[in-house]
Amino acid sequence: MASPLKKLILSFLLIFSSSTFNVASSDQPPCRRFKSIISFGDSIADTGNYIHLSSDVNHPPQAAFLPYGETFFRSPSGRYSDGRLIIDFIAEFLGLPYVPPYFGSQNVSFEKGINFAVYGATALDRAFLLAKGIESDFTNVSLSVQLNIFKQILPNLCASSSRDCREILEDSLILMGEIGGNDYNYPFFEGKSINELKDLVPLVIKAISSAIVDLIDLGGKTFLVPGNFPLGCSPAYLTLFKTVEEEEHDPFTGCITWLNEFGQHHNEQLKTELKRLQKLYPHVNIIYADYYNSMYPFFQEPARYGFKNRPLGACCGVGGNYNFTINEECGYEGVSYCQNPSEYVNWDGYHLTEATHQKIAHGLLNGPYATPAFDWSCIGSASVDTEYSFGS
Repeated sequence: MASPLKKLILSFLLIFSSSTFNVASSDQPPCRRFKSIISFGDSIADTGNYIHLSSDVNHPPQAAFLPYGETFFRSPSGRYSDGRLIIDFIAEFLGLPYVPPYFGSQNVSFEKGINFAVYGATALDRAFLLAKGIESDFTNVSLSVQLNIFKQILPNLCASSSRDCREILEDSLILMGEIGGNDYNYPFFEGKSINELKDLVPLVIKAISSAIVDLIDLGGKTFLVPGNFPLGCSPAYLTLFKTVEEEEHDPFTGCITWLNEFGQHHNEQLKTELKRLQKLYPHVNIIYADYYNSMYPFFQEPARYGFKNRPLGACCGVGGNYNFTINEECGYEGVSYCQNPSEYVNWDGYHLTEATHQKIAHGLLNGPYATPAFDWSCIGSASVDTEYSFGS
């Protein structure tokens, strides 16, 4: 039988080992029940900001007209798609309302979400791009502008809530993009060389990283940071570079190989930076959203995912091999659209259909395209495939 002294020592060791284990476990960010979504980015996540920011009443943005929104909302909602976006499916999954745009919605409650993403937005500031000879005429609401507006209104958001500022940030899923795609779109369409664009990549990554750090300092705990899409499979890019040699296209998918390699170059740089941030902030969960690999299989095996056997064309558009013509785009008078958008990957040459958004969201929320994977143990067995009672 152990002596009282040995029992005391044994008890102490058990308590010590248990506390040591708990400290080690606390290094891993816990499962969170998100109470809101805070979004920054461009048209991929814009739920109506650009419509409200547009000052030209005589020539409203394309997304102000049908067939934008026709699949789900039955009318234009300011989203650049026929229906819901990835951010909408994430909100449904979390049991939250669709995230309202900040601009033009100041009388709306932002208790459960707020969205600063703007169509045409860039990661780098407009003045910086102009100094490099890159025009960006759509909007000057870059990532830093979005973040600064958020910082300015944060005290008012907190004052109208029962939670303090840090608690609001801690309980939010912060969607950081997609952002950075337009920093490449503008120069590509202005005829800049691939080498000039590669010089932009580390600057874009730094802008995204700086925004994340700023939000961590404010209390942010969970970030979903998307990479770039396969650019070489976009009808707009396939049309822009229609004169490239046949060998520059992937013989299996028809996508332009070197463009996809450029997108992957951006993604690799982004993943490296996110890993660096994760080491610096071990109590923060920084999740990489692999938009590229979640989408590319749609072009490799379209029928498996419910898409047409020639998946590179746009649903809404006119002309050419990819149903796309610059300056004769979706939303313009006389431009038609397909009868079944769910059979198409691409909506308007630049943006994706609701069906594509849903499949990408499924791959993020249920795996395997989020790294590290989401831990949903605290919210049960929710799935993006669940039928939802609202918004139908």
